[in-house]
Amino acid sequence: MRLIEHTGEVELIGAGDFDPSLIFECGQCFRWNAGEDGAYTGVALGRAARVRREGGSIFISGTAADFEDVWRGYFDLELDYESVRNQLSVDTFMKKACAYGAGIRIMRQDKWEALCSFIISQCNNIPRIKKIIESLCSLYGDRVVFEGGDYCTFPAAERIAALSEGDLAPIRCGYRAEYILGAANAVASGALDLEALSRAAQGEARSALKALRGVGDKVADCVLLYGLHMLDSFPLDVWMKRAVAANYGSGFDPAVFAPYAGIAQQYMFHYTRSTAGQ
Repeated sequence: MRLIEHTGEVELIGAGDFDPSLIFECGQCFRWNAGEDGAYTGVALGRAARVRREGGSIFISGTAADFEDVWRGYFDLELDYESVRNQLSVDTFMKKACAYGAGIRIMRQDKWEALCSFIISQCNNIPRIKKIIESLCSLYGDRVVFEGGDYCTFPAAERIAALSEGDLAPIRCGYRAEYILGAANAVASGALDLEALSRAAQGEARSALKALRGVGDKVADCVLLYGLHMLDSFPLDVWMKRAVAANYGSGFDPAVFAPYAGIAQQYMFHYTRSTAGQ
């Protein structure tokens, strides 16, 4: 991959497996939105940015230093996803799913943001999840000015921990308010150390997350994959259960995809959801 710095943005040439629409629309994040020109604008790790694809290049707003400090790691650009896809193409279904999903990458999101976001996501649809999260950020995040517009960072756990359920009423998250506050208090107090957890064994990390009120198997597995970047985590939602049942039947063990079961899950999810009814 080659990096060229332009005024206000950097250009990535030869960044394999990098399709912004697939990365931002595959259910792993909720704060990136597409404009009419197809470019995505969002806030991550305290920074606002614009990401677009033009020809064979990817353009990300900011300087080369911003890219090295934030975006190279955030977009997991050290991992060769083409090689991973080849490794995961173990049968006819996975060959189709991997080819269809070429361009997906698992981002290295802020750990607390991922935990809070997937607590909000339970029993919810993506438009409503996004609306709740944006309301939370607008009320309690810090203001960021970007390209003449106002954006907000995701509020720190310490900020949320100081709130009450009444304070969260305007974001309309319903029963999830209790779970959000409980998780925020655990993180803010140090009772749940997400950084340390990201270095723990996956089973240990999963158990620690599930000890939080309101965090079950699916939320925990999503946090492991999208927040702690444990690429062997295999979240199961309705789409994934359908994919597994239709292609592998009972007794399926995602260990067949180790150590990248989570990336396999993304290819399976995207392919199954996108081709449903075809």
